[in-house]
Amino acid sequence: MKILAYNVRADEAEYVKAWAAKNQVTVDMNQKDLTPETVKDAQDYDGVCALQTSEYDPEVYTALMAYGIPQLAIRSAGFDGIDVAKAKATGLKVTNVPAYSSSAIAEFSVQQALQLIRETPAFAKNVQAQDFRWNGFISKELNQLTVGVIGTGRIGKSAIDIYRGFGSKIVAYDLYPNEALKPYVTYVDNLSELYAVADIITLHAPATAENHHLICQDSIAQMKNGVYIVNTARGSLIQTADLIAGLDNGKIAGAALDTYENEADYFGKDWSGKKITDPILQELLHRDDVIVTPHVAFYTETAVNNMVDISLDSVKEVLETGSSRNEIY
Repeated sequence: MKILAYNVRADEAEYVKAWAAKNQVTVDMNQKDLTPETVKDAQDYDGVCALQTSEYDPEVYTALMAYGIPQLAIRSAGFDGIDVAKAKATGLKVTNVPAYSSSAIAEFSVQQALQLIRETPAFAKNVQAQDFRWNGFISKELNQLTVGVIGTGRIGKSAIDIYRGFGSKIVAYDLYPNEALKPYVTYVDNLSELYAVADIITLHAPATAENHHLICQDSIAQMKNGVYIVNTARGSLIQTADLIAGLDNGKIAGAALDTYENEADYFGKDWSGKKITDPILQELLHRDDVIVTPHVAFYTETAVNNMVDISLDSVKEVLETGSSRNEIY
């Protein structure tokens, strides 16, 4: 069995090698996105796994099937870069990593909220300028705040568990409420109810057509004055121009964004000394009331190891049995 792993980062390589040795499978690696041009590299392989922020061209699905490769394993939970209908039509089996480390993302989202409510970025900026005054930076405590959690799957549940430890009141919205959370979480019937009471809104929802620009001018207008917004889920959940308008008029007190709707050209790449041509991203980076991180909430040793192992397990599973428990359709 031979597997080709596309776009392998240096931090993933040791885990790929360890998995290959343990399973006695040949796994070759490259640092390329999987595209109609690079898919040709897979011709002599049995299976493929990949990870990229750009969309997968449907030509890739057809080419893999033509090469006798029946699957594509993506090393992430989100699969919004996959055209599910077109992939399914070719017969290609696409798998994801449904849960690699819910704790990693949940912990990151909560610490970002803490930075916002404790004015940490503003203090840090002033201290760098040798201004050690406290003026204007009195902050809030989580035990006095209501947290609105949108999406209570694995990551949302983990975030709720952490906020409970701080003594926060928690309201939540999900199309499929988690019965196990109901004793200590107030589920609301619609997002308007959540917006009306939440001091912090934390997003843990998938990127779907229904969720596109969930946070926008209309939803922001329904929120409490001085709300904080944290997004460690998908950039497309927020209409960023509307978010900036909300920050400008004071409706939103601060935002922590680990994902951005137009991040593909920037996040994960070195733009030192180069001009960023995206005016909205430029605005976010220069604001004192916004924390931008480059889609790293997941980025822990445990998570990277699991992403590699589970995706390669799925490749092996499909090749040996014809199916995988991690198929996305």
